[in-house]
Amino acid sequence: MSTHFNTIKEYLLDLDYNITLEDANDEVFIIDDEESGIKNFVIGCADPLVIMEQFIVNLPSQNIAVLKQLLQKNREIIHGAFVLDETGTKVIFRNTLEVENLDKNELEASINSLQLLLSEYLNQLIQFSKM
Repeated sequence: MSTHFNTIKEYLLDLDYNITLEDANDEVFIIDDEESGIKNFVIGCADPLVIMEQFIVNLPSQNIAVLKQLLQKNREIIHGAFVLDETGTKVIFRNTLEVENLDKNELEASINSLQLLLSEYLNQLIQFSKM
């Protein structure tokens, strides 16, 4: 277990996130903040990076218009971006940060970016899951 893992844990606790899973061997956390729409948000330490991912929605079809809108929305996201999994059917919010100089404010800003995205764009994401 690295010192980065412990530091990230301290930051998450200081920020009052609910750590629902903590795996020191794999250096992974899963956090929830259901009031803001965050559920099973994965934070992994893969030196030299911290990788954050949140499953957003399944896409039932390869709709070019939906994919185009997701890419256009990426331009507005403060931290992180929409990505597709290897099957091309799952939309995931993903952000990576350098672990060496990571501070609590940077981690918080990344999570806040997801919260803001969900608060502004959730209805559209729901519609995408039905197309």
